[in-house]
Amino acid sequence: MRYSDEIIEEVRSRNDIVDVVGQYVHLQKKGANYFGLCPFHNEKSGSFSVSAHKQMYYCFGCGAGGNVITFLMKYDNLTFQEAVKQLAERAGIKLPDEDDSPAAKAQRDKRQILLDINKEAARYYYYQLRSPSGKKGLDYFKERQLSDETMQHFGLGFANVTSDDLVKHLKNKGYTDSQIIEAGLASHDDKYGTHDKFWNRVMFPIQDASQKVIGFGGRVMGDGKPKYLNSPETMIFDKSRNLFGLNYAKNSRAGYFILCEGYMDVIAMHQAGFNMAVASLGTAFTTQQALVLKRYTDQVILSYDSDEAGTKAALRGIGILKEAGLKGKVLDLRPHKDPDEFIKNEGKEAFEERIRNAENTFFFEIRILESQHDMTDPESKTEFHNKLAMKLCEFEEALERENYIEAVAARYNIAIDDLRKLVAAYAAKGALVRPARRPESGKIEKKTPEDGAKKNQRLLLTWLTDEPGIYSKVKSYVSPEDFSDDLYRNVALELFTGLENGNFSPAAILDHFTDEDEHSKVAEMFNTNLIDIETKEQRKKAFRDIIVGVKQAGYERQKRELKPDDPNFLTMTIQGKKELEKLSHADISPDD
Repeated sequence: MRYSDEIIEEVRSRNDIVDVVGQYVHLQKKGANYFGLCPFHNEKSGSFSVSAHKQMYYCFGCGAGGNVITFLMKYDNLTFQEAVKQLAERAGIKLPDEDDSPAAKAQRDKRQILLDINKEAARYYYYQLRSPSGKKGLDYFKERQLSDETMQHFGLGFANVTSDDLVKHLKNKGYTDSQIIEAGLASHDDKYGTHDKFWNRVMFPIQDASQKVIGFGGRVMGDGKPKYLNSPETMIFDKSRNLFGLNYAKNSRAGYFILCEGYMDVIAMHQAGFNMAVASLGTAFTTQQALVLKRYTDQVILSYDSDEAGTKAALRGIGILKEAGLKGKVLDLRPHKDPDEFIKNEGKEAFEERIRNAENTFFFEIRILESQHDMTDPESKTEFHNKLAMKLCEFEEALERENYIEAVAARYNIAIDDLRKLVAAYAAKGALVRPARRPESGKIEKKTPEDGAKKNQRLLLTWLTDEPGIYSKVKSYVSPEDFSDDLYRNVALELFTGLENGNFSPAAILDHFTDEDEHSKVAEMFNTNLIDIETKEQRKKAFRDIIVGVKQAGYERQKRELKPDDPNFLTMTIQGKKELEKLSHADISPDD
């Protein structure tokens, strides 16, 4: 449900962000703010800031930012409503009954319809597997040595060869074409009309942590493409924030999760008694999924295929676990390809032994590094030792680094003093830095004039929230219309209106921007700090430069929006230039 703005504001104001975040992150007061290690990415020096004045958090390392509600949503993977409820309980606030507005009711109804459709589809696929038409699907699962109990436990099913069976079934149940398509179970085109998304596939229902069916994975029977097909993103299905098998694994009490590549690996492991196994949903493991796992454990064992692709996935997964602040290990499945094959050939006890001896992620990484070098060739061996030393520089803590130096020296029969000298040499060259962040794309972003203009706008918005007393000076020169795009103008309008009325709240403004990307950008607007301001003259110059920069951005935008043949174009251009020229030489100051 959607609570009223008044209720949300009461919940937020009754939960001091420093107190709440302090339950999860060790905070230390530095100046006006509190700092600690960011819980949303891996770091050794605290760049995570919490402001009691703004009732906001912001990480200068990864850019995560928001208010107390956002923090709980991100940290505990909660919905907005779940976070509000949790904070309301903490503050002893009784929440009203569900919002009965038409819009809120329509959203609830729509979500429930999609859940009902997926539940009915799961039931349909389940019975098809056990009908004569599902024989080849059943034979496939039997060949994979799955018991009837396991197939029932996971609700496994079959999508018939006919490409509109499910659509017909769901329409007979009263659902419309558009609802079935929106649930991710059908497509529409002019040639075939509305037809099933899945056909001639064994089906794996995907459930969320509360056991609701939110999507499906399907493996084709035969040589069709793609081999695995998954439900598209829908209102109820976000692949990056859910994991297959989590609905069972979260109750395993093993103290760790085993992260696999595929559905069948998870099912085979659960059948063998390893009910802590989960898998990503047909896509690469994501940071959001790691944060979901962090709600239940602090340790994850990677159990990927032992081939080249699996090794690359494991190396990538190690980086993601580190970013999320999770301890990781890697399961060595050799000579077998995957967990399913290992258990079938070696048995449960041998797999338990492999879990007990799961490899430290650092030693897994250097074992892979070693495999890329010819250790019988002195030049290649020396190159390997140099790369080892560089990798050891990633440990910022001296004691931890020394422990690994000793272990590496013993494992690779290297004189420990020689290795220390090599590590020290690379450290002296600047190698002793925090590990490089996992690249999110191959694109290198170039700074543009627009970036500089937006920075001035962010600096002004931050300055206003830090020192609302300067608003009377700012409004003499700048209005929300001077900001360069819709997002910045909307934020400026809300902030200026709040300052005018004496009730501004950056934390409340954040709640008006529910899109994750926009939310982060707005958080940054209130946390772009000025530097190198020590004297009154420096403060005065910075203020004038920022004001001129914001006015310049507004002028450039208005000029772009007017066509040269517009009768107002020439007048606006001349007046705008004169105002900017006058402003750049004016004696303006944030202080009286």
